[in-house]
Amino acid sequence: MTGSPDQRSLWEATAPPAPDLAPLAGTQQAEVAIVGAGYTGLSAALALAEAGVAVTVLEASAPGAGASGKNGGQVIFGLRAHLADCIAAYGPGAGPRLHSLGAAAAEKTFALIAQHAIDCDARQDGYLFAADSQAGLADARARLEAWQKHGAPVRWLDRDAVEHATGSPAYLGGYVHEASGSVQPLAYARGLARAAIAAGARLHAPSRVTAIRPDGQDWVLTTREGRLKARRVLLAITGLGGGLWPGLAATMMRVWSHQVATRPVAEGKRVMQGVACASDTRRVLRYWRTDREGRVVVGGKGTLLGPRGPGSFAVPRRMLARLYPQLPDTAPEFWWGGLVTLVPDRLPKLWQLADGVWAPMFCNGKGVAWCSASGPELAALLRGVPADELALPPPIPLRPIPLHPLRQVYAAVGSLYFRARDALERART
Repeated sequence: MTGSPDQRSLWEATAPPAPDLAPLAGTQQAEVAIVGAGYTGLSAALALAEAGVAVTVLEASAPGAGASGKNGGQVIFGLRAHLADCIAAYGPGAGPRLHSLGAAAAEKTFALIAQHAIDCDARQDGYLFAADSQAGLADARARLEAWQKHGAPVRWLDRDAVEHATGSPAYLGGYVHEASGSVQPLAYARGLARAAIAAGARLHAPSRVTAIRPDGQDWVLTTREGRLKARRVLLAITGLGGGLWPGLAATMMRVWSHQVATRPVAEGKRVMQGVACASDTRRVLRYWRTDREGRVVVGGKGTLLGPRGPGSFAVPRRMLARLYPQLPDTAPEFWWGGLVTLVPDRLPKLWQLADGVWAPMFCNGKGVAWCSASGPELAALLRGVPADELALPPPIPLRPIPLHPLRQVYAAVGSLYFRARDALERART
């Protein structure tokens, strides 16, 4: 979307070109059909193709055109939930498997990048979880101790160490996960697409799926110019599939996340030289990093209705000023936004839509690592491996959010409430 008056994306401006693809034409057949060429769909397609399964991916626009090409590019380990929470939510079998997959998700993602030599500015030199209140500090310490029990490569940083690592005086302390890091997210998505194609997967774009219908034991996916018949289907499109499968969109909430990027900071004044990326303990999250040219990239909650020009990005600009008061107060070089899809409990879900049709919802703010690491698990499910043998949530039927049409009101009111709680906790510090 570079050049748009509403958005100017850093990732669009600096990613390698997308692979040349053609729309689906005529009638084709595959063992597995995947709708959506983001991290989830592409990592699953890559694993399927490597296993010798005939897989076709249908993408409405281009690989990484959705959230996979607009996010902050933070490759973060873990779940928001502790192991006990996972066991309570998924049971004594699936809970520990999911927790273990989350613990290894960042390392699996960087291993995938290395294996396929994906050019995406990968940096595996640490993620910082920072606290700016006493309540946040207690939360960060509790999480650190929980991960230490599981042998995670985490260490504590006091206030001075956080400032040294980030260049920001805004935080009281926090912990670093040393195996996490960052990527250029659109470059990574495009590289995954190339890897999947090289392994034998077929990708078609632009090929928006307009209908899915059963045909005996198979499913037929229809696009404007073609038809694809497959035995199993993965809808890897999170909250964008509402019109394609009734009820799917009502299981999730979508909120805008906005980002800005400065002009490159002079070599001697660069920040974030101790870790690749960071986020904080606030309920209304902010996250930040630098890119390879030394730009500072800051993101957080966006406006209710999405970007409407540079003025829609006032919140991340204020975040930037508070994080780095030493930097010049100049207009950002880039500004862009995207939709973050969430479920109320922020836990991974695997919706069983019909016999042979699934829709995963794994992101919840940690999509780069989670969607990448879960690809091989989803590929095994699509090959016929029972879900209870995999590191996946137990498949469940759709569960719409009560009063879902009011979701934007929920988001707006909730944001104001949590912002007020964050401010009160900081005032007490």
